Amino acid sequence: MSNTELLQIEPLELQFPFELKKQISCSMQLTNKSENHVAFKVKTTNPKKYCVRPNTGVVMPHSSCDVTVTMQAQKEAPPDMQCRDKFLLQSVVVNPGLSSKDITPEMFNKDSGNQVDECKLRVAYVPPPRPPSPVREGSEEGSPPRASVSEDGTVNQASDSNMMSKGFPETNEITSEVKALISKLTEEKQSIIQQNSRLQQELELLRRQGHRSTSGVPVMYAIIFGLIGILLGYLFKRT
Repeated sequence: MSNTELLQIEPLELQFPFELKKQISCSMQLTNKSENHVAFKVKTTNPKKYCVRPNTGVVMPHSSCDVTVTMQAQKEAPPDMQCRDKFLLQSVVVNPGLSSKDITPEMFNKDSGNQVDECKLRVAYVPPPRPPSPVREGSEEGSPPRASVSEDGTVNQASDSNMMSKGFPETNEITSEVKALISKLTEEKQSIIQQNSRLQQELELLRRQGHRSTSGVPVMYAIIFGLIGILLGYLFKRT
C-alpha cells in the first residue's frame, strides 16, 4: 500500500496470471482519506497492450474507487516471464462538484504550476491458478452412502446433510422396516432351534430302541432252540 499525500493505492504491483491467447484482468483500489476531492489519471508505457477502466475519475472525500486493468491476449510469452511495462498514477486536488467529464490533461501538467502527486506501479506475471483436481473414482465423495444394521435393529446411515437434501428416504421409515425384518428373522431362528431340539430328542429315542431290539435277538434264539430241544426230547420218548 502506498501512502501518498492524496490517495492510498493498493496494490503497488499489478499481477497478471499469464496465459497465452487470453485476456487477463487485475484491479487496484484508490482510497481518499482526505477532505478534498481528488482527480486521478492512469498512464502506461504500453497503451496498446492494456485497457484501463476508468483511466480518469474523481474520488470523493473518505471514499474509494476501483480501477480495472485488462491485458490484451498475448500470442507469445516473454522468454524470462519478466514484464518491463510500467504504470503511472497521477492525482490532483480539484474543486467540489467536478465530474469525470470535466477532467482535462492540463490538470496534471506540472509546468502549469499544479501540485500533482505521482505514483509508479510495476507489472508482474504470475503462474495461473491450478485447476481443481478431479475426484478419484471410488473415493468417499463419489461413493453412495453406506448403511449398517446393529443387533438391536438400529440403522447407521453414513450420509451428510448435502446427500439428505437431494431426496434420500427418511431414516425413520428405513429403521421401522429393518426392525420388522429383524423381528421376523428372529422368530424364524427360534422356531428352527426348537425343531432341531425335537429332532435330536427323537433321534436319541430311536437309537435307544434300536439298541434294545439288537440286544434282544439272542434271547429269542435261545427260546426257539429250547422249544426245539423239548420237541425233540418228546419225540425221542415216544419212539
